[in-house]
Amino acid sequence: MRFVLASASPARLAVLRAAGIDASVVVSGVDEDAVAAALTDPSPSELVVALARAKASVVADEVAATHTDAVVVGCDSMLSIGGEMVGKPGKPEVAMKRWAVMAGGSGDLLTGHAVIRLRNGERVAEADGSRSTTVRFASPSEEELERYIATGEPLSVAGSFTLDGLGGWFVEGVDGDPSSVIGISLPLTRNLLAEVGVRVTDLWRE
Repeated sequence: MRFVLASASPARLAVLRAAGIDASVVVSGVDEDAVAAALTDPSPSELVVALARAKASVVADEVAATHTDAVVVGCDSMLSIGGEMVGKPGKPEVAMKRWAVMAGGSGDLLTGHAVIRLRNGERVAEADGSRSTTVRFASPSEEELERYIATGEPLSVAGSFTLDGLGGWFVEGVDGDPSSVIGISLPLTRNLLAEVGVRVTDLWRE
């Protein structure tokens, strides 16, 4: 059975590899803004789950012929900070504005996962869910923030920070699941796999 990760995130892939799973990576190309726009006043958890489900669904259709016996896992993460849900900043000035709000405070990192079980190229089971983890941020100096943002790392990650990279220097603590903050919650993924009839231990590399 193949584990197919519907994400381009190297951090998610690294978490899986460290946890014993050699995943195949297939990027969905889903228009996240279009998926979000189609929802009517979603809660934060509903939003990240809907995005994860859309990614997993597209990839499941793509790989059904070649990965006939597989589980496809889609993921999405966003940070709830100051009452606003934020994703990837994309631009340095956006990252700087977000850090002005985050510094010295805390935010809730929401991660949505969706799992689709393929057998003989057909969908036989699906499950999805979300995790919320509180992240407590340090108060970097202006120079530290400028140096950090100049690396480009925070521009392509939810909330403008990482836990497992350079951004980890500016995180005071995490209340909840650290793997969820990195991008893929191992406890949640294990539970969702169980819902579709797959034991995570059967996916470990030998």
